[in-house]
Amino acid sequence: MIHITPYTSAHRDEWDIFVRNSNNGTIFHTQQFLSYHPNARFQFHHLLFYDDKKLIAVLPAALRENGTSLESPIGASYGGIVLSPMHYKQHEGIVDALVSYAKQAGFAKIFLTPAPFFYQIKQMQNIDYALAFKGFDYDRHYISHIIEHGTSEEYFSSFNATARNSVRQFHKNTDTSIEITTEQTAYEEIYPILVENKTRHNAHPTHTLVEMLRLQELFPESIKLFIARVSGKAIAASWVIGCNSKVTLCFYNMMLYEFEHLHPMYALMNEIVGWSVRRGSSFVDIGVSQDTKNENPMTPSYSLIDFKEKFGAVGMLRSTFRKIL
Repeated sequence: MIHITPYTSAHRDEWDIFVRNSNNGTIFHTQQFLSYHPNARFQFHHLLFYDDKKLIAVLPAALRENGTSLESPIGASYGGIVLSPMHYKQHEGIVDALVSYAKQAGFAKIFLTPAPFFYQIKQMQNIDYALAFKGFDYDRHYISHIIEHGTSEEYFSSFNATARNSVRQFHKNTDTSIEITTEQTAYEEIYPILVENKTRHNAHPTHTLVEMLRLQELFPESIKLFIARVSGKAIAASWVIGCNSKVTLCFYNMMLYEFEHLHPMYALMNEIVGWSVRRGSSFVDIGVSQDTKNENPMTPSYSLIDFKEKFGAVGMLRSTFRKIL
């Protein structure tokens, strides 16, 4: 019978080893990642699922709404139930255990936003079906765009003509270059660009500069800063995270718009896909494509989608499951 144990710091190594060896875990599910948050920022309530004494699933989560709502993720891009390969019936048992635990704890709601299914090593939707069968519905959907590049260095041919020509034009300029770095000074150089870009959309960066540097320190091999330069000056950048062996994520893209005519974002995207291929991944996740200024949060950003589609990107749903108890 499946039972749940609340997480304590004593479980940290067991948790992170499990996530690394799981079918659908990402960097965002690890305690190593979640540890960058200050202790008082969130009321974390992580759960471990055991079948007898064998760990078969974990759920990074936190409490909100005065402790009545169990939500996953909090403080990360993706959450949901992280699973080892197992039979379908065990997926139902995990959902049953979660609902029973939540009711006994007095929670009124559960929200789960898992990584899209292409993050899985072996693609399956057993847990999605089990959640739906046990009474979860959808709270919301976003559209996330991905480039499926496979393992071939010939990915460039899958870009459309506009993208290919823009990359070539950037590199024809002898003053331009692309840098891949982890250096603190580079972060300090590009962070004001990120802030300015977010301000254009009435938003703020998810991370402070200190937090970005902390995450870079925690994951020196998995997190990289890609910078487009002209005569040494940073004119655009992308903050890129190797989420797991299957997917590379563009978390932030930023640009000085007075240099847009040089097409630095096209050159950066080309370098990112190349890096993703070299690290053995299959996909680049370019992130969600919503119009953040619209009252309806599901409204697509058509110009952003058009840009992404120039690299052969296609839309995938990022959905949030919900159950009212």
